[in-house]
Amino acid sequence: MAVGARSGANEEPEDRPARPDGLPGDADPGVPPSRGERTHGSGGPTPGGSREPGDDPDAPDGEVTEPGEGDRRENPPKQRSFWKELPILVGIALVLALLIKTFLLEAFSIPSDSMQNTLQRGDRVLVDKLTPWFGSTPERGEVVVFRDPGGWLGESPEASGPWATVQKGISYVLPFPSPDDKNLIKRVIAVGGDTVACEQGGPVTVNGEPVDETDFVYPGNTACDDRPFGPLEVPEGRLWVMGDHRQGSLDSRYHMDGPTGGTVSEDEVVGRAIVVAWPLGRWSFLPVPDGYDELNAASPAALPVTALSGALGAAGAVPLVMWHRRRRAAGSD
Repeated sequence: MAVGARSGANEEPEDRPARPDGLPGDADPGVPPSRGERTHGSGGPTPGGSREPGDDPDAPDGEVTEPGEGDRRENPPKQRSFWKELPILVGIALVLALLIKTFLLEAFSIPSDSMQNTLQRGDRVLVDKLTPWFGSTPERGEVVVFRDPGGWLGESPEASGPWATVQKGISYVLPFPSPDDKNLIKRVIAVGGDTVACEQGGPVTVNGEPVDETDFVYPGNTACDDRPFGPLEVPEGRLWVMGDHRQGSLDSRYHMDGPTGGTVSEDEVVGRAIVVAWPLGRWSFLPVPDGYDELNAASPAALPVTALSGALGAAGAVPLVMWHRRRRAAGSD
């Protein structure tokens, strides 16, 4: 038998000296250890082929993931169902509509010919309700909607039936008046403290100054030949109003014998009509006529109120815009 040779199947395998790099003496240094032979720290292979911290069981063979990488995988947020969001959207829309009707705009339909040709029967106008909240009062020449001061419209039957009930319900939240509301629309001729008059064959005068009304008085009408009046002084806080269709308007001239002397309280004014919104073919703004614009220019006391209302409106809009921009920026992160 040769020296160094071993015989027999049950003999123990020859021990191989350990290599300096920690691999078995017979391991090929060019071949990496299998998963079952990976070294654990400075010791031998990991028992039973167990994985080190950070091993990903789904990673390809030989790929090691960073520790905690699987924990950082988050499921995308579950989107709320449209049907669950619908009641919220409807509620927000109703609240916005109510705020618009209360503080901003309201639509009114013209039921008569008393404001021809400026307004035709069936026109729908938008009424500004915002500026009165900032202390603004009606000016001469403006077209305003106001509540019946008492008896101007006479007795009218109360609206009834299913459709009237629906209209009343809609009017609570949408910018439309209730069928039971008694509103009128006229042009402001004089304000509190003014002296107004109109002689037969002559023009309307305010504080002794004749007013040029040719821009808006119904063609063929006179200023007041059907009902001359004055001179009379308009009490503070009240208005003298007349229709543009002078011979077809039961305005302040026809109620001088009443308790208010034909004037309308500023508190009864719903707002100023600013635009004809319907029908679309008649879309137009309702500016103050030149004749009354010149008259108002002589009363600069009204200008600070208008400027103040605009400034307050802008001051309220700026924080709202900034808040909306921050929300959008946060949503895009």
